[in-house]
Amino acid sequence: MTMIFGVPTAALFGQLLLGLINGSFYAMLSLGLAVIFGLLNIINFTHGAQYMMGAFASWMLLNYLGIGYWPALILAPLIVGATGIILERLLISRLYNLDHLYGLLLTFGVGLIIQGLFRNQYGVSGLPYGIPSQLTGGQNLGFMFMPNYRGWVVVASLIVCLATWFIIEKTRLGAYLRAATENPTLVQAFGINVPLMITLTYGAGVALAAFAGVLAAPIYSVNPNMGADLIIVVFAVVVIGGMGSILGSIITGFALGLVEGLTKVFYPEASSTVIFVIMVLVLLVKPAGLFGRTA
Repeated sequence: MTMIFGVPTAALFGQLLLGLINGSFYAMLSLGLAVIFGLLNIINFTHGAQYMMGAFASWMLLNYLGIGYWPALILAPLIVGATGIILERLLISRLYNLDHLYGLLLTFGVGLIIQGLFRNQYGVSGLPYGIPSQLTGGQNLGFMFMPNYRGWVVVASLIVCLATWFIIEKTRLGAYLRAATENPTLVQAFGINVPLMITLTYGAGVALAAFAGVLAAPIYSVNPNMGADLIIVVFAVVVIGGMGSILGSIITGFALGLVEGLTKVFYPEASSTVIFVIMVLVLLVKPAGLFGRTA
């Protein structure tokens, strides 16, 4: 049996794969948070519930309407993103000129309400959602066995994250979005509907969370607590990468997933706290985060 640092090769790379999968979800969720905070200055604590809603939307589409995984990968983010737009118009839009704390408290309360409604309706035992037939099985890479679906999750999340970064940082639309956060009056003077753009931006951030939820549904059981279990870690990822930093969220999400996987191999007792230890150390050295800009 091949060993690396006294650990069987298959076990080491297996944990790295799990870490990369977790990192994929960390990256997508923290990316959605970074988009919303960076462009709207709202700390969106509803994000975990919206991730859960994405998983439930895919489950409902399959079980109530017979719509399978591939259409749900598009429909579920659109549906959950639409609920985010309604939430932004009815509640969040009233808080843009107030302290960040008000937005945090509002979204935290809304997240608890959503989670409670789903828990009351579906319980907490979890609902199964099957892997699509095209992605069953796996590949023997020699040093490890990689399930096809888990490989797809990593590739899909990477594509979505890089596409989002490209749109925001390298396109005219992204330039308008960034300018609207700095000087909305000037941008509106050019004939751009800034309130509509802000609303759609929030909906897009929510849709990213829902997309992650659809990807997660076949891996984890679909249950109302799945977002609550993840959101605290994701906020730590966002803080480490830098609040509002798009690239920081992507790189930090994947990197911390791998660090967590390695920790499970060499020191399992610390695997649940290693990200928070890193967060403390980063804040001591660079309070704005690794990729954040100091004011």
